[in-house]
Amino acid sequence: MKKTLTAAALATLMTTSAMAEEIGVSMALFDDNFLTVLRNGIQELADGMDGVDVQIEDAQNDVARQLDQINNFIASGVDAIIVNPVDTSATQAMTRAAEAAGVPLVYVNRQPINVDTLPDNQAFVASNEIESGTLETFEICKILRSQGKGGGARAYLMMGELSNQAAVQRTKDVDDILGIDMCNFIEIIDRQTANWSREQATSLMTNWLSSGEEFDAVIANNDEMAIGAIQAMKAAGIDMAAVEVGGVDATQDALVAMQAGELDVTVFQDAFGQGAGSVDTALALANGEDVDSKVYIPFQLVTPENIENFLTKN
Repeated sequence: MKKTLTAAALATLMTTSAMAEEIGVSMALFDDNFLTVLRNGIQELADGMDGVDVQIEDAQNDVARQLDQINNFIASGVDAIIVNPVDTSATQAMTRAAEAAGVPLVYVNRQPINVDTLPDNQAFVASNEIESGTLETFEICKILRSQGKGGGARAYLMMGELSNQAAVQRTKDVDDILGIDMCNFIEIIDRQTANWSREQATSLMTNWLSSGEEFDAVIANNDEMAIGAIQAMKAAGIDMAAVEVGGVDATQDALVAMQAGELDVTVFQDAFGQGAGSVDTALALANGEDVDSKVYIPFQLVTPENIENFLTKN
């Protein structure tokens, strides 16, 4: 039985010497800041390897288009496939197609629904989402408590695409932290999805502001939504020093917002490292090597106090 591979063991994969020639890559969406960094990690590692070529395609958030891309990769004879799934609940068809064709498949960043039953020539490279929302929410809790709001605070929760395991898990992380004694003073006023989108988050936050509800924090499943919320609040004349805002990913835009005093908490997810790790894992599988089924790269909390450590990472 394959076992989970930790980040410390990732270096072993980086030494893969025998290389496949062509890897087909299907990304859920090109027009996404975090996924762009991940895609760059895939491309740059492949560019630095002799004889390795990656063909990267945009699924445009369309499940059917993504499955077609995978079938086309198989038909064209690629040596391995990397998939950043549009819908993590729709990955079984992709797994079956690749398995039937004997083509190694690596899921990256978004956890497939069948992650615990992947065939031996398939794997998952990402970060453990239990850490992401947990780190974010606990830091928001500590900040609010330090401000003397332990007697009661109110927050809005912005969720990612509900078809994505990351959004489901990060939201669960929020609920789990707000259920512990230290943090149960925080009430979630409302929770809605903004589908990872800055624009949708701006619209959602604008609607929330129109209700006139008092609130102390906005907890978002990712940085893009956190930034969208910030933009809406700034447009409404809200002093960002009076509201705590958290996100996940530590994108460059998020770090700029943190330096400006607008974003209070984010969590570094090594998008570039995940992309590079997916290539190494795909190459190892294509060359018949024994690869563990889960490669986890740790999340890291980012605050104004340690932001200098992350400014050049993505």
